[in-house]
Amino acid sequence: MKPLILVRGGGDIASGAIYRLRRAGYPVVVNEIAIPTMIRREVSYGNAVHIGEMVLERLVARHVSISEVQDTLAQGVIPVVTSSYEDLLDRLHPDIVVDAILSKKNLGTTRLDAPFVIGVGPGFSAGRDVNVVIEMRGHNLGRCIYDGEAESNTGVPGNVGGYTHERVVHSPKSGLFTAKRHIGDEVQANEVIGFVDDTPIRAKITGVLRGILHSGLIVSDHFKLADIDARC
Repeated sequence: MKPLILVRGGGDIASGAIYRLRRAGYPVVVNEIAIPTMIRREVSYGNAVHIGEMVLERLVARHVSISEVQDTLAQGVIPVVTSSYEDLLDRLHPDIVVDAILSKKNLGTTRLDAPFVIGVGPGFSAGRDVNVVIEMRGHNLGRCIYDGEAESNTGVPGNVGGYTHERVVHSPKSGLFTAKRHIGDEVQANEVIGFVDDTPIRAKITGVLRGILHSGLIVSDHFKLADIDARC
């Protein structure tokens, strides 16, 4: 059997890695938080926590308990587990850890967590807290860095269709988020796409919703709620 890989995070970027690893024949376990907050849910295996099972590119991910991991792997299904990262390390002893949370900072991953540890994006230093860092932006996108760090987080969303800050919608306050539009919907600039409590959340540009937070979640001030693609 190929080495067991534990992936921290089940968002869209992590799911791309999970998919390629599974297609290459590696057994992969996904560690998600109890209430995932990814906005591109329809391309995220971590969405299994919300809906039970997530089918993406014909691969099935299932939200299971830590005790069900081995049986789930044997069925050819990707286990998505919300137990703590430390419990998974203790119970599974993964050969490889991939931290793809994309929090722009290290949330506790170390080189001692597994024989080989990979960090995706900024916040990690190859040779210090992980073995390899994967570059997430710019000309060196996808490059493996064996000594040093990825490009620093600029705080500016990537340019998509000529828009950066404008394409990402953030919450103006803390409260309960209720979505009124769905991923894939066409929206107009200034259109209401949801509410935080009674405060309307409006699109800043015209385009297609390529991501929106799961309805019914409590959000904090400036929390990322949606992503609009103006190219459509």
